[in-house]
Amino acid sequence: MGPLPPGTDDRAIWDIWQSQFTLPAVTVADELGLFASIGDAAMATPELAKVLAVDERALGILLGALASLGMVERRVGRWMAMPAARMWLHPEAEGYWGGFLFRFRATIPLHADLLAMVRTGERPENKVAGGPEWERGSMSAQVAKRIADFMHAHSMAPARGAAMQPQIGAIGNLLDVGCGSGVYGIEFARANPQMQVTLLDLKEMVAEAQHHVDAAGLGARIGTCGLNMFEEEWPTGHDAHFFANIFHDWSEETNALLAAKSFKALRPGGQILLHEILMDDDGTGPWHAAAFSLMMLMGTLGKQYTLPEFRALLEDAGFEDVRACRSGGGYYSLVSARKPG
Repeated sequence: MGPLPPGTDDRAIWDIWQSQFTLPAVTVADELGLFASIGDAAMATPELAKVLAVDERALGILLGALASLGMVERRVGRWMAMPAARMWLHPEAEGYWGGFLFRFRATIPLHADLLAMVRTGERPENKVAGGPEWERGSMSAQVAKRIADFMHAHSMAPARGAAMQPQIGAIGNLLDVGCGSGVYGIEFARANPQMQVTLLDLKEMVAEAQHHVDAAGLGARIGTCGLNMFEEEWPTGHDAHFFANIFHDWSEETNALLAAKSFKALRPGGQILLHEILMDDDGTGPWHAAAFSLMMLMGTLGKQYTLPEFRALLEDAGFEDVRACRSGGGYYSLVSARKPG
């Protein structure tokens, strides 16, 4: 039968690779004594972090994952172990699985990394490697290609889904901030012949993105801008700024800087658009967002945000009319806000 062209729904593949986070979330919680602590009394995140001697922000992300797995629940801001956890994961329970789970602490590499992350709030590799290359402001051409290939593979379906949204189709001039391989800008230009796109990223990344633009035959409508988005001034006057999987890479403080720079550079009445997998408003799931949040926590110190968190962030920067809709690209949502005209 042969291969098929990319569609807009890649959830089956997401579910497969995100399954790697299921067992480490539970084994780390078991080693920390989390289920015992909230199996006996409900606790708010700060209180539980103090009892377990762990980082509060990282613990909150882990709890969201455990809630999405049905192991804990959150009511009026306090966490409690669910019956399944109290029956099988409480160390004093007759049916405690601890003796079985213990061996996986050593055999699953993600266990040690996640445990260290929750305890300290710091990436273990920071002590050696200095974090992901895009945090350093420069990279080699080989690294840029590796990152572009990684981003391109898991972005084709959501990019095609987002490109079909009427809100995207109404844009005449778009700046794709942190463009990676340029996959979103390419799909937007393909689906919307009136659109002009500028791809913004580090100079090594936009050089790699240019290869994809050339292969798509869209060089007349897609340009590039190589700069450090944190340290340099952005081009001005665009109708919209688009960020795909960018805000989830960073802390709340860094995202506030990005939102402020976007507000400054956008034309009056322009839009900011975030393409992200959203956590539920109470931060307790769903699993595909919570698992992605664990990945962000360990890899970038970011996380998957809720719509209320994005609303507060964008409104603090001066934006208004913050809203979100499912974008038709797998698990993704399109968050939008407008700069007053």
